[in-house]
Amino acid sequence: MVRVTGTLVLAGTPIGDIADAPPRLATELESADIVAAEDTRRLRGLTRALGIHTTGRVVSYFEGNESARTPELVEALVGGARVLLVTDAGMPSVSDPGYRLVAAAVEQDIKVTAVPGPSAVLTALALSGLPVDRFCFEGFLPRKAGERLGRLREVAGERRTLVYFEAPHRLDDTLAAMAEVFGAERRAAVCRELTKTYEEVKRGPLAELAAWAAEGVRGEITVVVEGAPETGPAELDAEELVRRVRVREEAGERRKEAIAAVAAEAGLPKREVFDAVVAAKNADASGSGNGKGLI
Repeated sequence: MVRVTGTLVLAGTPIGDIADAPPRLATELESADIVAAEDTRRLRGLTRALGIHTTGRVVSYFEGNESARTPELVEALVGGARVLLVTDAGMPSVSDPGYRLVAAAVEQDIKVTAVPGPSAVLTALALSGLPVDRFCFEGFLPRKAGERLGRLREVAGERRTLVYFEAPHRLDDTLAAMAEVFGAERRAAVCRELTKTYEEVKRGPLAELAAWAAEGVRGEITVVVEGAPETGPAELDAEELVRRVRVREEAGERRKEAIAAVAAEAGLPKREVFDAVVAAKNADASGSGNGKGLI
């Protein structure tokens, strides 16, 4: 006997302008057996704007209840229900609730499909004026300053364009940290309130953007940062190699991993970076007598 299950539908919702709602969104909202919404109040506003009514059961599905509610929704899917998942804006599971449900549905061999919709990541990337052929999405950075610096240091040598989400009240600190780790002159774009009435894209060097943000910024923010410039062995001297290893160690990496990462960034054999570290340690020990300087 063929096993018949339901379908999980991930539906993209407008990130600002309601006119950007995909045509299929209204149809899916009206016909779904269950609508799982990140915020049921926002869902009611969306259906009013679209001039429709949901006929299925509406449940909340947000960060606080995602783990507990996932089994309930999977059970409904196994029973044949069509479950529609929507978040406050953009595509579910992209820095929003959804991943746990998708993973659980896939585990049960349940069909998962999507209603494509607006994406703040791709919209900001396209508007940034920075290279778009290769990019990576880093989501939200940690709130704590030390953890944030550590995460940024992990991608300091990344050559692809970087895309981040950030809260407006943390934007100035984040941009200042980026300027510290990536370099003050690294190009970036701050995209604010995309597709909304007060949409703004501020482009410039990281240090300049950090100073601008210090005056206060409101709205939903997406930050796009230029990838690291290509570097070769001739551009990095031993002192710089040692400094990069030290930065990674201070962020919590073991020395072996830090050396391997720096070697990969610089396009050098690991042995060459290791030798530079050892030489710096020996020089420091002979000069100070305690070996607690550069490395």
